[in-house]
Amino acid sequence: MLTPEDNEILCRVGPGTLMGNLLRRYWQPALLSSELPAPDCPPLRVRLLGEDLIAFRDTEGRVGLVAQACPHRGASLFFGRNEESGLRCVYHGWKFDVEGTCVDMPSEPADSNFKGKVRATAYPTVESGGVVWTYMGPREKMTALRPIVSPGLPREQWKAMKVIGYCNWVQGLEGNVDAAHTSWLHRRLEFGTYEPDETDRPGYPSLNMTFLIWATDGAPRLETHDTWYGFRYAGLRRTPGGHTHARVTDFIMPSLTYIPVAPVGGNDCIVMAPIDDHSYWRYHIATKPAVRMRDGTPQVIPANRPGGIMQRTWLPENDYNIDRENQRIDHYTGIAGGAIPQDQAVTESMGVVYDRTREHLGTSDRAIIRMRRLLIQAARDLADGIEPPAIDPALDYNGFRSAEKILAPGEDWRLLGTGDDPVMQQLEPLTAAQRPFR
Repeated sequence: MLTPEDNEILCRVGPGTLMGNLLRRYWQPALLSSELPAPDCPPLRVRLLGEDLIAFRDTEGRVGLVAQACPHRGASLFFGRNEESGLRCVYHGWKFDVEGTCVDMPSEPADSNFKGKVRATAYPTVESGGVVWTYMGPREKMTALRPIVSPGLPREQWKAMKVIGYCNWVQGLEGNVDAAHTSWLHRRLEFGTYEPDETDRPGYPSLNMTFLIWATDGAPRLETHDTWYGFRYAGLRRTPGGHTHARVTDFIMPSLTYIPVAPVGGNDCIVMAPIDDHSYWRYHIATKPAVRMRDGTPQVIPANRPGGIMQRTWLPENDYNIDRENQRIDHYTGIAGGAIPQDQAVTESMGVVYDRTREHLGTSDRAIIRMRRLLIQAARDLADGIEPPAIDPALDYNGFRSAEKILAPGEDWRLLGTGDDPVMQQLEPLTAAQRPFR
């Protein structure tokens, strides 16, 4: 369990908080590019890290992200006119460009130099992988955006979607580094009736084999391995044939995860972007070529995840569409619709900010404990003048994948999905025009 003080550090993200200061030193996803579909389109309200902002795409296609309150008298710039390379407040006509510069002040005398003394709070933005990223920290500390989308990845391969979560961002993030819950929360009752197939041997299991392993070993052994970007961890389960099945997840500071998708590894990076202390956006960004195994050989396949905003039909007020008859005969939870509704049902049921002084952690919570310690220590270190980890954009954020595999005797799960993994080396020629994985 955490102390009340550490729980506050972990969860609070507003301006001036320890975790808020840490998160502002990393580029954060602010919105999908598709939410501003064309130059001079209507502006958009954005709330991020407890700040109310307005996003707009100017006449040249650049994205501005400014404080929602006009610096004149506080009227909302959401009502502004997006025209001629700037956003004009409709109250008195003051106009601001994407950098927050006041470029016109028609309510003041023509010979006044007042507009040169007024700026709107504005945050720099970069578009990458279908997402508008922003940096909200001290400008003198800003580094270039660290590219998580593989350079050269074809347009049909990179996609981004998001869905809102109605609780603190850490609760959502903890679900991403929880290896044990897949055996229960995402289980269908039929998984336990599957028969072992020929893939119950060292190598890549079939999807049905993976589901059977989840169903027959609900208490995985957890191991973690620190990396320069955060850590990797493996949930190790026994297969019906007595082998060791490894499910390897990457945690990248401060809020990114790669979760394995059998049989090689997920190409979706999941990013938790806190709206405030009580809600967050869960982004899924396709960052690498999608891969599957066939006859022991990796193959690049077209990405199939739809982009855009996922509209929630599962809500607290309708009990996340739980179907008790379905729970009896099909889904373990009775909540259909995939992993996201199931994840959000349990994480949101904890309350908007869970009191972690009340929890009782077990051995399967090892990765969650590690993630919390990294975040809390980094936030404390920053307050003491120590720079955050993994902010250098020159570091190779494309050089690893999550992974799921049945291990050969003596095989080290830490190599799976890295440049030292023979499968990733096989994959390199297929993706050479995009990005080698070494």
